[in-house]
Amino acid sequence: MEMNRKATGLLVGMIGLALSLQAQMNPKYKFEEAMKLIQENYVDQVNEEHLVDAAIKAMIADLDPHSHYTSREEAEAMREAMSGSFAGIGIQFLKNQDQTFITVVNPDGPAMRSGIRVGDEIVRIDGEAIAGEQWGNREIMQKLRGDKDVAVLLDVRSPGSTEIKTITIVRENILEKSVRESYMVDQEIGYIALSIFNRTTRPEIDAALKKLKEQGMKKLILDLQSNGGGYVESAIGVADEFLPKEKIVFYSVPNEGGKDYYFTGGFGQFYDGELVVLIDESTASSSEIVTGALQDWDRAVIIGRRSFGKGLMQKPVPLSDGSEMQLTGARYYTPSGRSIQKPYSKGKDDYFQDFNRRMASKELLEGGHVQFPDSLKYNTLTNKRVVYGGGGIMPDRFVPIDTNEYSAWMAKLMNDGIVAKGGFEFVQQNRAALLAAYPDFDAFNKRFRIPKEVHEQLVSYARQRDVEVPAEAATSAHVAIDVELKAQIGSLLYTGGDYMARVRNEANQSFQDALLVLRDGQLYKQLLQTGTVGEKTKQKTK
Repeated sequence: MEMNRKATGLLVGMIGLALSLQAQMNPKYKFEEAMKLIQENYVDQVNEEHLVDAAIKAMIADLDPHSHYTSREEAEAMREAMSGSFAGIGIQFLKNQDQTFITVVNPDGPAMRSGIRVGDEIVRIDGEAIAGEQWGNREIMQKLRGDKDVAVLLDVRSPGSTEIKTITIVRENILEKSVRESYMVDQEIGYIALSIFNRTTRPEIDAALKKLKEQGMKKLILDLQSNGGGYVESAIGVADEFLPKEKIVFYSVPNEGGKDYYFTGGFGQFYDGELVVLIDESTASSSEIVTGALQDWDRAVIIGRRSFGKGLMQKPVPLSDGSEMQLTGARYYTPSGRSIQKPYSKGKDDYFQDFNRRMASKELLEGGHVQFPDSLKYNTLTNKRVVYGGGGIMPDRFVPIDTNEYSAWMAKLMNDGIVAKGGFEFVQQNRAALLAAYPDFDAFNKRFRIPKEVHEQLVSYARQRDVEVPAEAATSAHVAIDVELKAQIGSLLYTGGDYMARVRNEANQSFQDALLVLRDGQLYKQLLQTGTVGEKTKQKTK
């Protein structure tokens, strides 16, 4: 009996040990075992590479909203995009039903030097007709881009001509600009818009600042609206243009702890002039690094709406097959010690619904809706005014969102090419008369108004395409349509600048507020000394 009890105890102990060993099984072996069991037992043949890719993606998705996995092809495309250049011919085009028209020709690019002009129709590429449903924007772009120093043959037809000419164009590295636009707004105020922080950002902004200073710039608007970020090194370079030597741009805390500090190098061009930075709900990552540094050092007035709130830094970790994991390797903090990363404990889907929450709470429509606990209160480093961490950077001056810009009907007007088509057809029919009446962009921007019949024709066509354009009584909606149509027309008529951006600026309230602040020295100083003028940000103590 005693023997049986001992044997039973031994058996129970062995089972417990086996269960314990199973519980402590190396996760790597568990993964390999799962793969083997799927191969042996699943009803259909499985693609091992696809399964592994899916598993890696699922693992990384469980970490945080910004870590991600990219295939070999995706990683290569991302590197090309961030390099600031690609091999192409230097054009932009519009697919209008079965016809493809050239809408932009890069100055001094290979297409321009080969005689290609705005309005030309591309009929064939390398002898292949590009009509039909199978030819979308992506397919045409893939045919135009390719290896550097390799020729592409375009069959083109010029406006008003039936003759088709074959033109040989040798692909070159085309600069994909980080500085989207730079120009003098008036005799003293310059404007620079950055679209991304890539490898060419620092030399581009350096050149833009130099040119504007030569034209008499004393004050600057730096537009980071809708700039989703990019390389951290480029953000440091941009901050270096505005902050003197050995100023902290940010510091990071990696997984092993400690702090890594990043300082300016003292190689900038604009340390003293008045500076306004424009931000919005899509300003993120490296854009927030720059904005946070300039705000913490009281170097710039920040205008717009609370930024996105990304305070995590990713680093590329390549795999042996050329694919890549972008893993969050550190958190970053602004010079005053603020983390501006918004919470993500509820998962990725909830995290990216933040815009809808901001709209529903009216934060994007009215000032004073953001509430911060005192634990997130910090002070700027020069003037000691109050700023906040936790979920983006609050502007010093709030500007409400233009709801037309984010409406479903406007998105459909733009994404379906309805505005682009309307602008193109108007220019094709009236180019000579328009250039005679408005010989340069400045004359066009000051005096041109969308003819009523052109506006009505576009709205009628949009409604035929099931776009729910608001009734004529909604005046602001129809003003927004005319702004977009005028922007398209301006970009098609003139070369040498992003005239689409310049037209839109005239209707952008953040841009107009920036001009107001820069033209009122007392208001500028007041904002830098005390923060938000007018309605204060609500606070609550926890």
